[in-house]
Amino acid sequence: MTEFMDVHHGMKGITDAQLQEAHRADLAIQADEGVQFKQAWADPESGVVYCLSEAPSAEAVQRIHARTGHPTDEIHPVPLSA
Repeated sequence: MTEFMDVHHGMKGITDAQLQEAHRADLAIQADEGVQFKQAWADPESGVVYCLSEAPSAEAVQRIHARTGHPTDEIHPVPLSA
C-alpha cells in the first residue's frame, strides 16, 4: 500500500473538535476501502487541512472523504519519507 497526503481547502475557522469529528468519521468507514487514516492536521487561519493515510489508491481515499462529507481537493502519493 502507498502513503498519501491529501489536502482540503476552504475550512477556515475549523476547530479542534470539528477536526476530531471529521477524522473519527473517516476512521469509522475506512475499512470499506482498505484505507488507514494515520493523522490529520489543520490550520484554522488558512482553512487548510492535511490528512496522512495508507491506502490501495488515491481514489479509495477520495471515496472515504466524499462519503463523510469532506471531499479532498488534492491527493499526493508520498513514496519516500525519513
